[in-house]
Amino acid sequence: MMTHGLLFIAGLAALFIGANALVHGASKLALSLGIQPLVVGLTVVAFGTSAPEMAVSTGAVINGQADIAIGNVVGSNIFNTLFILGLSALIAPLVVHSQLIRQEVPVMIGTIMLLVALSLDGIISIQDGGLLFFLMIAYTVFLIRQSRQAPADQTSEFDLEFTKAKPNAWDSKWPIQVGLIIFGLVFLVLGSDWLVTASIMFAKLMGISDLVIGLTIVAAGTSMPEVAASLVAAFKGERDIAIGNVIGSNIFNVLGSLGLAGLVSGLTGMAVAPSLLTFDLWVLAAVSLACLPIFLSGREIARWEGGVFLIYYIAYVTYMIMSAQSHDTLPQFSSVMLSFVLPLTIITLVVSLLGRPKPSSK
Repeated sequence: MMTHGLLFIAGLAALFIGANALVHGASKLALSLGIQPLVVGLTVVAFGTSAPEMAVSTGAVINGQADIAIGNVVGSNIFNTLFILGLSALIAPLVVHSQLIRQEVPVMIGTIMLLVALSLDGIISIQDGGLLFFLMIAYTVFLIRQSRQAPADQTSEFDLEFTKAKPNAWDSKWPIQVGLIIFGLVFLVLGSDWLVTASIMFAKLMGISDLVIGLTIVAAGTSMPEVAASLVAAFKGERDIAIGNVIGSNIFNVLGSLGLAGLVSGLTGMAVAPSLLTFDLWVLAAVSLACLPIFLSGREIARWEGGVFLIYYIAYVTYMIMSAQSHDTLPQFSSVMLSFVLPLTIITLVVSLLGRPKPSSK
């Protein structure tokens, strides 16, 4: 058991090292090639924080563990939305007023709804994976084209964020940047293999399915880069960054991670577990849609709302554990959540949307 734990920790460490090296090398290379910092932030950094999910999901499919591949992405997006946004809002209320954020939220919801639609037949085929991956490329191209027409004040904000660090001699040498990218990719591959292997061992020893491990332990582990980025941004008062990191990562998780996993799944595709179709995918859709009135209205995620997000994530994980163990109190727990907590939350969101004044924009 200790060996499995050490392998899991080593896998997480390798994923973090690889993702950091990839983000640093790719962002510096992009900037040295004249790509705008705005595009770097929306593509390279978003991809970098989602790289662990992509590596783990792809590695899981290659190893024949489709449940971990899909569960990792679905669980990571639920974790990002409920846990990371909730914890960030507890640190500092998150005001959503940027045009950039208002644009990405509908894209995020659209990608999740597309994932639900593609999963209804019980399989994510190689064609489905190709569609998702194509949409990721198209989305990236759209961001690049849009950035060329972005107002000067918007691009200058990102210029400041990416250029305020003091440059050094290493940053100007493209061989070093390319080397960092290769180094990062190697560590991502190693880390994903170790993490998936350890997760499978845990599942077998504990009698828990690969899907539950993917939805909880692996999902939380691969989302640690997003946790670090959003919490640091919240502490610094960069509330747009704290939210944008989560939204961008959710988009790339679905389009990039599942897209690439679907492409390497072969002719058989990736089977979607029945429990995903009856519960987890709908939880993901629900938590994303629950954010819609808050994000699109330009209002804030208050501290109490962040607390609600965290409570929901705790309730979700509790349900997963109870369900995996076939706990005797599971029916009562489910009944309370469906008949009391969810309706109360919907009513609260509607009242909050209609009654709370808009915060002033920057």
